[in-house]
Amino acid sequence: MGLLSNRVKKESLKAGDHIYSWRSAYIYAHHGIYVGDDKVIHFTRRGQEVGTGTALDLLLVSSGPARSREICPICTTTLDANGVISSCLNCFLAGGVLYRFEYAVSPALFLAKARGGTCTLAMADHDDIVVHRANYLLQNGFGCYNIFKNNCEDFAIYCKTGLLVLDQGTIGQSGQAVSIIGGPLAAVLSTPLRFVTTNIYGMAATAVGVYCASRYAADIGMRRDVVTVQVEDLTTRLATGLLQVVEPQIPVDLPHQSSHLVTP
Repeated sequence: MGLLSNRVKKESLKAGDHIYSWRSAYIYAHHGIYVGDDKVIHFTRRGQEVGTGTALDLLLVSSGPARSREICPICTTTLDANGVISSCLNCFLAGGVLYRFEYAVSPALFLAKARGGTCTLAMADHDDIVVHRANYLLQNGFGCYNIFKNNCEDFAIYCKTGLLVLDQGTIGQSGQAVSIIGGPLAAVLSTPLRFVTTNIYGMAATAVGVYCASRYAADIGMRRDVVTVQVEDLTTRLATGLLQVVEPQIPVDLPHQSSHLVTP
């Protein structure tokens, strides 16, 4: 893995790889699990790659790939509310560059990656287990899509690790979500330190430090509010209501639109 890029060639992929591709202007990356035979299983918001149910979708959708009007004979995209779909690798990439998400990286390498959503400190399970989880969720679903709590990266990380965040009111496993929240958080938390140093470089260094610390602490490999959940148990809980991922309903005030995992 390179320090600045996780870019890989298609020929190097193997079943069980967690892959992703950045969309326009690097606003977001779409994640999925490569299961072999040129197919990728990934989680969407009813077929749409990303969404919040708010006006922010205008920006996110415009940043997504242009959809061909021709129906791909390989892909199994449906209008099912399930949200988990299977696509051929070309349709998944949508003209973008292929990257492989890395697991069990060192803390130094993790912090060297300025943008979240590219690697994690957590260990990955065996590839056959990863493929089993992805195929099982393709048939049974992964709950309700939420950009901050239950998105495509959360889906891929769960398939790779079996880990799930169960604490209510917190963000999910997604490094992208942590980056989105961590940047403003770093700015807010570093503001009081202007009384300690008035040097602009010192304040910038402090903000970067707070941002890196928030990313590190929120990584799935470091968090203490995660548990291992068998995929069969996960889907059973979702089906019976013992575990719920609630889609955001408030049309404004985006930072407070986190979904909640409810475990009676």
